[in-house]
This record gives sequence, structure tokens and C-alpha cells, in this order.
Amino acid sequence: MTEFDAILFDAGGVLLLPDPGMTGPLVAPFGGSTDPETLRRAHFAGAHAMDLAREEGEESDWRAYASAFLRAAGVATTDKRIESFVEGFGNTRWQHPMPEAARTLLALEERNVPIGIVSNAEGQVEGDLARLGICGVDTPGTARVVCVVDSHVVGVRKPDPAIFRHALDALGLDASSRIAYVGDTVFYDVRSATAAGLTPLLHDPYGLHAADPHPSGPHRVLPQLSDLLSYVA
Repeated sequence: MTEFDAILFDAGGVLLLPDPGMTGPLVAPFGGSTDPETLRRAHFAGAHAMDLAREEGEESDWRAYASAFLRAAGVATTDKRIESFVEGFGNTRWQHPMPEAARTLLALEERNVPIGIVSNAEGQVEGDLARLGICGVDTPGTARVVCVVDSHVVGVRKPDPAIFRHALDALGLDASSRIAYVGDTVFYDVRSATAAGLTPLLHDPYGLHAADPHPSGPHRVLPQLSDLLSYVA
């Protein structure tokens, strides 16, 4: 039985990750690992720490991200190293596809599930997703999405739930619990999708959110993107 009539996706932390070819050199001078899998996990550790910082009302969330990323990459943190990482990370492009992202989107398309993208970005996300072969509105050889909603283009950012109106209009659907939104943070993604009347699915491939002390409401966890296929069997 199909549980969802459509599925929307965040881009960063769900379909795209920071390029390990760029984050590796940020940690290597301090003895950090440049192993791609280690750096992938370090990103999720950083995103989780940033999420908790925002839930606690902190505004300097990128320092929390940097500190957790460095530790996960095997670097002993200092203020100077954190500042160096934050400065360097600002030049990092999210150019590394999440494993199984393209495969999962194609499988959803084959099952006739409408899909779309809703992302806080800087105007580049549609081009990045198409160029990396993940998806596109009209990109041969990739999964077809109904829309790519980029916050910079539409002028509203998560956690404001108004950003989803653009995707719902493109889908031709009203807000409903039968529309899922896959994101990787509670503060930005779960909160905004819930407020918009959608069903949030928290992408947490390393189980880092399991022990969160202050969850902002109930939500389901998606350990792997391919787990989505069980919802639309």
C-alpha cells in the first residue's frame, strides 16, 4: 500500500554532501583523516551538533558544526582550528552525491511517485543536482522532479513553512500528511515540514539523533534513502 502521494527532498545532507576532496585538506594539517567515509560521517556529526545548537537557541551554529566535524575526523579542537575550518568551509561546494541518492530517486520515478526538491540554497542547487546526475526538471538520464525550490530564488528559507507552498503549487496538491519531506535536521526540516502540514522524515544514516535530549515533536527517522521504497510499495 502506498503511504505517500508525493515525496519532497532537501538537497544538502540528503542528496548532496560537502566534497571530501575539499574538506579533507581542511583537517589534514591537524592530523585529521581524509578517508571519504570518515569525512561523510563527520559531516553528519557536524550537522547534528548544529541542529542541537539551533534547538537550544544558539545562533553561532557553524562553530558547533566545525567543532563536531573536527572531532569526528580525529582532530583535537582549539578555537584557532575551529575558526580555520569555518573560514575554509565557506568555500566548500556541496558537490559529492549522497550514495544511493540517484538510484532511489529513479526507483521512485519508476513507481510513478511525484518528487520535488525544497532546499535552503544560494541559487545553485538545481544546476548542481542536474550536473551530478542526481535529478532534474528536464535533465536526460536523471530522475525527473516536478520542481526544484531554491530558497534564494523564491525568497523564503526554512524553517519558514511558506517555502513549501511553491512545491505544493508545482505538484498541484494541497498540504497533507500524505506528502513526505525528507530532511536531515530537526530545526530546519522537521519543524518546517510539520508546520506546513506534511510528514517529516529525518534522514539520519548514523543514528546520531537517537539520543537527542530535546526533540521538537514526534517524527519518523529514515536510516537510508532506499528505505523510502517501503512507503510506496
